[in-house]
Amino acid sequence: MNIYISGSIAYDRIMDFPGRFSDHILPDKLHILNVCFTVNGMQEKFGGTAGNIAYSLALLGEKPLVMATIGKDFAPYFDWLKKNGISTDAIKIIESEFTAGAYITTDKADNQITGFNPGSMKHQCGYEIAGQSADSIVLIAPGNLPDMVKYAKDCRAKKIQYICDPGQSLTAWDGNQLKEWINGSKILITNDYELELVLKMTGVSKKELLGMTEIIITTLGEKGSLISSASGDEEISVAKVKDVVDPTGAGDAFRSGLLKGIASGKSLVTSAKMGAVASAYAIEHYGTQEHKFTPQHFSERYENNFGKL
Repeated sequence: MNIYISGSIAYDRIMDFPGRFSDHILPDKLHILNVCFTVNGMQEKFGGTAGNIAYSLALLGEKPLVMATIGKDFAPYFDWLKKNGISTDAIKIIESEFTAGAYITTDKADNQITGFNPGSMKHQCGYEIAGQSADSIVLIAPGNLPDMVKYAKDCRAKKIQYICDPGQSLTAWDGNQLKEWINGSKILITNDYELELVLKMTGVSKKELLGMTEIIITTLGEKGSLISSASGDEEISVAKVKDVVDPTGAGDAFRSGLLKGIASGKSLVTSAKMGAVASAYAIEHYGTQEHKFTPQHFSERYENNFGKL
Protein backbone atom coordinates (compact mmCIF):
# COMPACT_ATOMS: atom_id res chain seq x y z
CA MET A 1 0.00 0.00 0.00
CA ASN A 2 1.26 3.50 -0.87
CA ILE A 3 1.56 5.69 2.23
CA TYR A 4 1.39 9.46 1.79
CA ILE A 5 2.11 11.84 4.65
CA SER A 6 1.16 15.51 4.48
CA GLY A 7 2.58 17.61 7.29
CA SER A 8 5.51 19.70 8.39
CA ILE A 9 9.27 19.44 8.17
CA ALA A 10 11.11 21.44 10.79
CA TYR A 11 14.36 21.88 12.64
CA ASP A 12 14.09 21.73 16.42
CA ARG A 13 16.79 23.90 17.98
CA ILE A 14 17.02 23.03 21.65
CA MET A 15 18.82 25.16 24.24
CA ASP A 16 19.34 24.88 28.01
CA PHE A 17 19.42 27.92 30.28
CA PRO A 18 21.52 27.18 33.42
CA GLY A 19 19.29 29.27 35.70
CA ARG A 20 15.63 30.01 36.24
CA PHE A 21 13.66 32.39 34.04
CA SER A 22 11.78 33.66 37.09
CA ASP A 23 14.99 35.03 38.63
CA HIS A 24 15.38 37.43 35.71
CA ILE A 25 11.79 38.54 35.12
CA LEU A 26 10.47 41.35 37.30
CA PRO A 27 6.67 40.97 37.73
CA ASP A 28 6.11 44.72 38.06
CA LYS A 29 8.03 45.38 34.82
CA LEU A 30 6.25 42.95 32.50
CA HIS A 31 4.93 45.84 30.42
CA ILE A 32 8.54 46.69 29.41
CA LEU A 33 9.95 43.16 29.32
CA ASN A 34 13.41 43.09 27.75
CA VAL A 35 15.59 40.15 28.81
CA CYS A 36 18.36 38.04 27.34
CA PHE A 37 19.09 34.46 28.44
CA THR A 38 22.59 33.19 27.71
CA VAL A 39 22.34 29.43 27.11
CA ASN A 40 24.88 26.62 27.50
CA GLY A 41 24.73 25.72 23.82
CA MET A 42 22.34 24.47 21.18
CA GLN A 43 21.41 21.12 19.72
CA GLU A 44 19.74 20.87 16.33
CA LYS A 45 17.33 17.98 15.83
CA PHE A 46 15.29 16.93 12.82
CA GLY A 47 11.56 17.31 13.46
CA GLY A 48 8.16 18.21 12.06
CA THR A 49 5.10 15.97 11.94
CA ALA A 50 5.72 14.54 8.47
CA GLY A 51 9.43 14.01 9.06
CA ASN A 52 8.86 12.28 12.40
CA ILE A 53 6.16 9.94 11.09
CA ALA A 54 8.13 9.07 7.96
CA TYR A 55 11.24 8.30 10.02
CA SER A 56 9.61 5.59 12.15
CA LEU A 57 7.78 4.18 9.11
CA ALA A 58 11.13 3.79 7.37
CA LEU A 59 12.44 1.86 10.39
CA LEU A 60 9.42 -0.43 9.94
CA GLY A 61 10.40 -1.12 6.35
CA GLU A 62 7.99 1.23 4.61
CA LYS A 63 8.78 3.87 1.98
CA PRO A 64 6.31 6.70 2.69
CA LEU A 65 6.07 9.72 0.44
CA VAL A 66 6.38 12.99 2.38
CA MET A 67 4.32 15.88 1.01
CA ALA A 68 5.70 19.04 2.61
CA THR A 69 7.80 22.14 2.04
CA ILE A 70 11.34 22.87 3.15
CA GLY A 71 13.48 26.00 3.04
CA LYS A 72 16.79 27.01 1.53
CA ASP A 73 18.60 25.30 4.42
CA PHE A 74 17.28 21.94 3.19
CA ALA A 75 20.61 20.14 2.62
CA PRO A 76 21.17 18.57 6.10
CA TYR A 77 17.56 17.38 6.33
CA PHE A 78 17.58 15.95 2.81
CA ASP A 79 20.82 14.11 3.60
CA TRP A 80 19.20 12.66 6.72
CA LEU A 81 16.06 11.56 4.87
CA LYS A 82 18.07 9.92 2.09
CA LYS A 83 20.30 8.18 4.66
CA ASN A 84 17.13 6.65 6.11
CA GLY A 85 15.69 5.65 2.74
CA ILE A 86 12.98 8.31 2.64
CA SER A 87 12.18 9.91 -0.71
CA THR A 88 12.36 13.69 -1.08
CA ASP A 89 10.51 13.66 -4.42
CA ALA A 90 7.30 15.22 -3.02
CA ILE A 91 9.03 17.82 -0.84
CA LYS A 92 8.98 21.31 -2.35
CA ILE A 93 11.97 23.59 -1.73
CA ILE A 94 11.07 27.22 -0.97
CA GLU A 95 14.25 29.13 -1.79
CA SER A 96 12.98 32.41 -0.30
CA GLU A 97 12.40 30.98 3.20
CA PHE A 98 14.17 29.07 5.92
CA THR A 99 12.78 25.70 6.94
CA ALA A 100 10.21 25.89 9.74
CA GLY A 101 12.02 26.01 13.06
CA ALA A 102 11.21 25.72 16.74
CA TYR A 103 13.64 27.48 19.10
CA ILE A 104 13.12 25.90 22.51
CA THR A 105 14.88 27.17 25.64
CA THR A 106 14.42 25.22 28.89
CA ASP A 107 15.48 26.46 32.33
CA LYS A 108 16.49 24.47 35.42
CA ALA A 109 12.86 24.29 36.58
CA ASP A 110 11.81 22.73 33.23
CA ASN A 111 10.00 25.91 32.19
CA GLN A 112 10.17 26.50 28.46
CA ILE A 113 10.15 29.52 26.18
CA THR A 114 9.62 28.61 22.53
CA GLY A 115 9.75 30.70 19.41
CA PHE A 116 8.40 29.14 16.21
CA ASN A 117 9.13 30.36 12.71
CA PRO A 118 6.80 28.69 10.17
CA GLY A 119 9.16 29.70 7.36
CA SER A 120 8.64 27.45 4.35
CA MET A 121 5.51 25.97 5.94
CA LYS A 122 3.69 29.18 4.98
CA HIS A 123 3.76 27.90 1.40
CA GLN A 124 1.78 25.06 -0.14
CA CYS A 125 3.45 21.87 -1.26
CA GLY A 126 0.74 21.21 -3.84
CA TYR A 127 1.93 17.70 -4.71
CA GLU A 128 -0.65 15.72 -6.66
CA ILE A 129 -1.48 12.30 -5.22
CA ALA A 130 -1.29 9.69 -7.97
CA GLY A 131 -2.39 6.64 -5.97
CA GLN A 132 -5.66 4.82 -6.44
CA SER A 133 -8.27 4.12 -3.78
CA ALA A 134 -7.44 0.44 -3.32
CA ASP A 135 -3.71 0.77 -2.77
CA SER A 136 -3.18 4.09 -0.96
CA ILE A 137 -3.69 5.78 2.38
CA VAL A 138 -3.03 9.42 3.20
CA LEU A 139 -2.33 10.83 6.66
CA ILE A 140 -2.96 14.57 6.85
CA ALA A 141 -0.95 15.86 9.81
CA PRO A 142 -0.51 19.47 11.02
CA GLY A 143 1.24 21.54 8.38
CA ASN A 144 0.25 24.11 5.78
CA LEU A 145 -3.52 24.63 6.23
CA PRO A 146 -4.43 25.03 2.52
CA ASP A 147 -2.54 21.78 1.84
CA MET A 148 -4.48 20.04 4.60
CA VAL A 149 -7.76 21.18 3.03
CA LYS A 150 -6.63 20.29 -0.51
CA TYR A 151 -5.51 16.75 0.29
CA ALA A 152 -8.79 15.89 2.00
CA LYS A 153 -10.72 17.11 -1.05
CA ASP A 154 -8.41 15.17 -3.37
CA CYS A 155 -8.85 11.99 -1.33
CA ARG A 156 -12.62 12.29 -1.35
CA ALA A 157 -12.63 12.88 -5.10
CA LYS A 158 -10.34 9.91 -5.78
CA LYS A 159 -11.95 7.71 -3.11
CA ILE A 160 -8.65 7.32 -1.29
CA GLN A 161 -8.90 6.60 2.44
CA TYR A 162 -7.41 9.34 4.57
CA ILE A 163 -6.68 10.03 8.20
CA CYS A 164 -7.34 13.45 9.75
CA ASP A 165 -4.74 14.42 12.35
CA PRO A 166 -5.40 18.09 13.21
CA GLY A 167 -3.12 18.36 16.28
CA GLN A 168 -1.67 21.80 16.88
CA SER A 169 -3.32 23.18 13.74
CA LEU A 170 -6.73 23.28 15.47
CA THR A 171 -6.48 26.93 16.50
CA ALA A 172 -6.24 27.91 12.81
CA TRP A 173 -9.47 26.20 11.74
CA ASP A 174 -13.00 27.53 11.39
CA GLY A 175 -15.59 25.13 12.83
CA ASN A 176 -17.48 24.60 9.56
CA GLN A 177 -14.25 24.16 7.63
CA LEU A 178 -13.09 21.60 10.18
CA LYS A 179 -16.33 19.62 9.80
CA GLU A 180 -15.96 19.59 6.02
CA TRP A 181 -12.34 18.40 6.36
CA ILE A 182 -13.24 15.51 8.67
CA ASN A 183 -16.38 14.46 6.77
CA GLY A 184 -15.55 11.44 4.62
CA SER A 185 -12.35 10.49 6.41
CA LYS A 186 -11.44 6.95 7.43
CA ILE A 187 -10.02 7.94 10.83
CA LEU A 188 -9.83 11.02 13.03
CA ILE A 189 -6.88 10.81 15.42
CA THR A 190 -6.35 13.24 18.30
CA ASN A 191 -5.38 13.27 21.94
CA ASP A 192 -8.19 13.63 24.50
CA TYR A 193 -7.82 17.41 24.85
CA GLU A 194 -7.83 17.90 21.07
CA LEU A 195 -10.95 15.74 20.72
CA GLU A 196 -12.82 17.96 23.18
CA LEU A 197 -11.69 20.99 21.19
CA VAL A 198 -12.90 19.40 17.93
CA LEU A 199 -16.31 18.71 19.47
CA LYS A 200 -16.56 22.27 20.79
CA MET A 201 -15.46 23.86 17.50
CA THR A 202 -17.76 21.77 15.32
CA GLY A 203 -20.71 21.85 17.72
CA VAL A 204 -21.38 18.12 17.31
CA SER A 205 -21.42 15.18 19.72
CA LYS A 206 -18.98 12.32 19.51
CA LYS A 207 -21.77 10.13 18.13
CA GLU A 208 -22.47 12.71 15.42
CA LEU A 209 -18.74 12.94 14.71
CA LEU A 210 -18.75 9.17 14.07
CA GLY A 211 -21.28 9.85 11.34
CA MET A 212 -18.63 11.97 9.61
CA THR A 213 -15.61 9.69 10.09
CA GLU A 214 -15.59 5.90 10.43
CA ILE A 215 -13.21 5.71 13.39
CA ILE A 216 -12.05 8.04 16.15
CA ILE A 217 -8.72 7.15 17.75
CA THR A 218 -7.95 9.05 20.94
CA THR A 219 -4.46 8.88 22.41
CA LEU A 220 -4.45 9.08 26.20
CA GLY A 221 -0.77 9.33 27.11
CA GLU A 222 0.24 6.82 29.77
CA LYS A 223 -3.32 5.42 29.75
CA GLY A 224 -2.93 4.14 26.17
CA SER A 225 -5.46 4.87 23.46
CA LEU A 226 -9.14 4.40 22.66
CA ILE A 227 -10.64 3.23 19.35
CA SER A 228 -14.23 4.42 18.93
CA SER A 229 -16.62 3.34 16.19
CA ALA A 230 -20.36 2.98 15.70
CA SER A 231 -20.11 -0.47 17.29
CA GLY A 232 -18.47 0.75 20.49
CA ASP A 233 -15.11 1.47 22.14
CA GLU A 234 -11.94 -0.60 22.36
CA GLU A 235 -9.23 0.30 24.88
CA ILE A 236 -5.58 -0.20 23.91
CA SER A 237 -2.94 -0.30 26.62
CA VAL A 238 0.52 1.22 26.35
CA ALA A 239 3.63 -0.83 25.62
CA LYS A 240 6.14 -1.17 28.44
CA VAL A 241 8.83 1.53 28.43
CA LYS A 242 12.32 0.74 29.72
CA ASP A 243 13.17 4.33 30.64
CA VAL A 244 11.07 7.47 30.18
CA VAL A 245 13.51 9.98 28.67
CA ASP A 246 11.42 12.31 26.51
CA PRO A 247 7.73 11.88 25.55
CA THR A 248 8.08 14.40 22.70
CA GLY A 249 7.44 12.62 19.42
CA ALA A 250 5.59 9.67 20.95
CA GLY A 251 2.37 10.68 19.20
CA ASP A 252 4.05 10.80 15.79
CA ALA A 253 5.67 7.41 16.41
CA PHE A 254 2.23 6.02 17.37
CA ARG A 255 0.89 7.17 14.01
CA SER A 256 3.77 5.39 12.26
CA GLY A 257 2.96 2.06 13.89
CA LEU A 258 -0.73 2.57 13.18
CA LEU A 259 -0.06 3.26 9.51
CA LYS A 260 2.28 0.26 9.22
CA GLY A 261 -0.43 -1.99 10.60
CA ILE A 262 -3.11 -0.62 8.27
CA ALA A 263 -0.79 -0.87 5.25
CA SER A 264 0.00 -4.48 6.21
CA GLY A 265 -3.67 -5.44 6.37
CA LYS A 266 -3.79 -5.80 10.15
CA SER A 267 -6.92 -5.10 12.16
CA LEU A 268 -7.32 -1.64 13.62
CA VAL A 269 -6.80 -3.01 17.15
CA THR A 270 -3.53 -4.66 16.14
CA SER A 271 -2.48 -1.53 14.26
CA ALA A 272 -3.08 0.63 17.34
CA LYS A 273 -1.03 -1.81 19.43
CA MET A 274 1.76 -1.47 16.85
CA GLY A 275 1.45 2.27 17.38
CA ALA A 276 1.88 1.77 21.12
CA VAL A 277 5.10 -0.19 20.57
CA ALA A 278 6.49 2.43 18.17
CA SER A 279 5.75 5.21 20.64
CA ALA A 280 7.62 3.33 23.39
CA TYR A 281 10.82 3.49 21.33
CA ALA A 282 10.43 7.27 20.91
CA ILE A 283 9.82 7.85 24.63
CA GLU A 284 13.11 6.12 25.46
CA HIS A 285 15.18 8.67 23.51
CA TYR A 286 15.70 12.41 23.60
CA GLY A 287 14.42 13.89 20.35
CA THR A 288 11.81 12.78 17.84
CA GLN A 289 14.06 10.98 15.33
CA GLU A 290 16.75 9.54 17.61
CA HIS A 291 15.36 6.04 18.27
CA LYS A 292 16.35 3.03 16.18
CA PHE A 293 15.04 -0.51 15.82
CA THR A 294 14.80 -3.29 13.26
CA PRO A 295 11.47 -4.78 12.09
CA GLN A 296 12.49 -8.03 13.81
CA HIS A 297 13.15 -6.30 17.13
CA PHE A 298 9.86 -4.45 16.76
CA SER A 299 7.98 -7.73 16.26
CA GLU A 300 9.66 -9.27 19.30
CA ARG A 301 8.76 -6.26 21.44
CA TYR A 302 5.17 -6.37 20.19
CA GLU A 303 4.90 -10.05 21.15
CA ASN A 304 6.36 -9.35 24.60
CA ASN A 305 3.61 -6.77 25.17
CA PHE A 306 0.59 -8.01 23.27
CA GLY A 307 1.20 -11.55 22.04
CA LYS A 308 1.83 -12.85 18.54
CA LEU A 309 1.78 -10.21 15.79
